[in-house]
This record gives sequence, C-alpha cells and structure tokens, in this order.
Amino acid sequence: MSQLSERMASAGVEAIPAWAPTARRTTTPAVVSAVHWRQRYRRRLLATDIMVVLAAVSIPVLVATVGLYNAGGFGARLAELTGSTATRDDGLGKTLLLAILVAGFWLLLLHLFQSRAAGRIAIGVYEYKSVVDATGALAGWIAVMAVLGTDTGLRAFLMVALPVGLVALLVGRWAWRRWLQAQRRLGHALSDVVVYGQAKDAPYVVRQIGKKSGAAYRVVGVVLDGEPDADAENLIRATSPGLPLVQGGNGLEEEVSRLGADAVIVAGALQGGNRAIQDLGWRLERTRTEVILVSSLTNVAGPRIHMRPVEGLPLMHVELPTFSGMRHVVKRAMDVAVALVALLVLSPVFLVIGLLISHDSKGGVFFKQERTGRRGQPFTMYKFRSMVSTAEQDLQQLKDLNQGAGPLFKLKQDPRVTRVGTWLRKFSLDELPQFYNVLRGDMAVVGPRPPLPSEVAAYEGHTHRRLYIKPGVTGLWQVNGRSDLDWEESVRLDLYYVENWSVTGDLMIMWRTFKVMINPSGAY
Repeated sequence: MSQLSERMASAGVEAIPAWAPTARRTTTPAVVSAVHWRQRYRRRLLATDIMVVLAAVSIPVLVATVGLYNAGGFGARLAELTGSTATRDDGLGKTLLLAILVAGFWLLLLHLFQSRAAGRIAIGVYEYKSVVDATGALAGWIAVMAVLGTDTGLRAFLMVALPVGLVALLVGRWAWRRWLQAQRRLGHALSDVVVYGQAKDAPYVVRQIGKKSGAAYRVVGVVLDGEPDADAENLIRATSPGLPLVQGGNGLEEEVSRLGADAVIVAGALQGGNRAIQDLGWRLERTRTEVILVSSLTNVAGPRIHMRPVEGLPLMHVELPTFSGMRHVVKRAMDVAVALVALLVLSPVFLVIGLLISHDSKGGVFFKQERTGRRGQPFTMYKFRSMVSTAEQDLQQLKDLNQGAGPLFKLKQDPRVTRVGTWLRKFSLDELPQFYNVLRGDMAVVGPRPPLPSEVAAYEGHTHRRLYIKPGVTGLWQVNGRSDLDWEESVRLDLYYVENWSVTGDLMIMWRTFKVMINPSGAY
C-alpha cells in the first residue's frame, strides 16, 4: 500500500482504486473552499448580471408607461424621443415583449463571449472586455433591426437600456472584484498550487506568482524536476522562506495530497518532454488535480493565442502584433479626446502649479528635454520643472550614485529636486504637460516610457521594439512600481504592452494610473 493509501486508510477514507480514473478527490474543508470558490463566484456574477440586465431593460417599459398615462406631459415627450411609445390597445405588450427578448439575447451574448469564463474572471482586463464586446454586439444587432424594421420600439433599448446596463454591469464586476480582493487578503478564494519544473524555470514562476497575487494562486510547495540544483533551491528559499521544496517528481501526487493543493503549475519544459506532461496529467487525473502549463510565449497575451486542433494535434496559433491600421486610428482618436479634456479641465491646476514653481525656485515653469519617440524620431517632451535650473549640468557629478535600473538614472534622495518638485514627482503631477505632447502627436496617453537618446543608444537585443509605437504619458511601467522595478522587468513590461495593447487595456491602465497617483509607489 502506498503512503497516500495508508494515510487515507488511517483517516477512515476508502482508498481510490487504480481502475477509477475519475474517483473523487478527498480534501479538507479548506481545500474544498479553494476548489469551488470559482463556481460560487461565477454564480454570484450570473445573479448580478441577471438583475442588472432586467433592471436596464425595464427602463424603456417604465418610460413607455409614463408616456402612456401622462399624455402631453414630459413623460410623453421622453417616450417619443426614445421610441418607447405604446397605446392603450396593446397594453404595453409589445414593449414588454421586446424587453424580454433583449434581456434574453443580452444574457446569452454575455455567456457566448465568455464574460464569466473561469480563465477570465477577476484577472486582467479580459473580463471587462468581454462584457463590453457582448453589449456592443447586441447594440449592433438592435441598430440593424431598428433601421430595417418599422416602428419596432427598439430605439429606446439602444439609447437608454444598453448604455445604462453596460455601466451597471462594469460597476458590478468591479464591485465583486473588490470583494474578492478583500477575501484574498484574508487568505480566502485562492487556489493552492504546487510549482513543478526544472531548476532554471521554477524560481521565476514562484517569484512572479508571489508578486502578482491577483492571479488567484498561492504557491504552497515546489517540486524540482531533474538533478538537484543548489542555486535554484537557495533562490526559491530566499524568495519564499519556509516554502516546502522537494527534489524529484516521482512523489508528486503524494506531495500534492499532503499540501492540499488543487492544481499543479508546470513551469516550462520537463526533462521527459511532452510525454512527461501527458503522463503527469494521467497521474493527477485520479486526484482531481488541475494541471496548468506555463507557456514559453511569456510576452503574448491571451487574445492573440488560439487553439485549433487538427486530427488530435493541438495547434497554437499566435496572431502577429499590429503596429498600424484601424486600431491605431481609434487609439489616436481616443488620445486626442483625452488630451483635450485633460488640458481644458486641468488648466486651473496648471496655473496653481506654475505659480508654486516660480515662487519656490529660480528658473522657468516648464522643463524641456529631448526624448526618443516612435521609430526613433526625436521630439521635445514637456514637464513641470521639479529640479533646479542647473540640473542637467549637475548630473555628471551624481552619476556614480545612480540607483536607477540599467541605463536609466534615478536617485531617491536627488539633491537637485526642489521642495515643490518633491511632491510634484511623488504624485506624478510633473508629467501633466505631456498631454500637450499627446495633442501634438509625439506621444500617446498610454504607451512605453519615453526614453532618452542616451538610453536608446545603450539598448541591446530586442529592446528597440519599445520604439515600434508612441511612448505614453502612462503605461504598465508607471502602474507596476516605476523606479522600483529592475531594468529587465521594465523592458519586459514595455515590450508586452507594445505587442498586446488594446483600447480596453488602455482604459484599465488609465484607471490604475489614477489609483497610483493617489497612493504613489516608486515615484522619486
């Protein structure tokens, strides 16, 4: 009898027979909670979606009702404007029927667009994007039907129900995420995982999962495949002290059971190749343990990857990144709109900051510096001056004290920074004039960090790909730690954005930027 069977027998649990590949896995209550939290969370999302959709489609019905019983009044004019008209003869039946049909199709599209798929909920922007795409598809269908039909009454749903419902759906998803994050901070709603891989891959996966708790995984153990590696073991122990570490994968199933893990993350290729991964899946199948593979395509986002099996051969199609075309036209239009609104709304703030800078130290209000833009084209970038006027000349005396990453110069206690400049930099207010660069077309609202020509000259390998699109006022670098990041991580984030950006992702980064400005990190 194996050690696993002995432990199960001593606990009074019937051992899982070898011939039963789908036998139920025996778990503790805590593990059951980790296994099933997604299902409970998805049911809550579904209930919220149903309530929001029904409330949204009820608005045209209510407007039509008000218009019907308030003939000649404001309600009637509102009903006529939105197309929510009804007569006493039909008794609002047609509007009510349309509301039921729209609600049904809306909920169906939310399901078909996988807005509640296990791999999308509460992670990244894909959940929000699915909600927007599903609602957009419904809006397109309603618009076509409204144009082709006669007196269909669908205009009210297009003008009122869908915009209100979309906002409410997104707010609902955001609120549930906030609740889930609070649960995770308490140690709940997390999937306990064992990382299994070779010494060259496992430490990186453990470190990344530890840094990104939003991934919903908690590493409870590491199993190293292949020969012992003291350096890898020391690195893992330094990153996660006290984390159980086992050498060799022969006892992986027992380690998973002992630690109460509900998934195994395979960190890269195993020594046995693809056959080893297939065998691992069969071995873990009996224990109902999920197998998660870490792709070697670390800089490729999910929407660019499509699986298409051909006669039992799983083919992974990776779409090429696009650096021009209609998506970039839409991005440019959004940039212009955001920059115009920002410059208009923030003009009083600009005036106050300018007066404070002038009163604090000698020199101009604005700081101009040459940066490198798209395709290596130089441009003049504008910022509020946060240093003394001789900052550029004083730089040579401070280079030996550089605390920045790679070719980037940063100094936490930079003596060149003025008193006003200290809090300008802390809350990123010195970056606001860059909206003028966005309006001119030199920069985008969201993009890679605008580099100095000296930084570009020091680029190695594929780092030049950062210059394939316009630099941004904000970006992944700014919302993930800024100057606290090392050079490799900064480059990785910028390259990831260059190849995988989306309009929805840009909106999410803008929102995260506001949060970082209120609670700054890595800004100095």
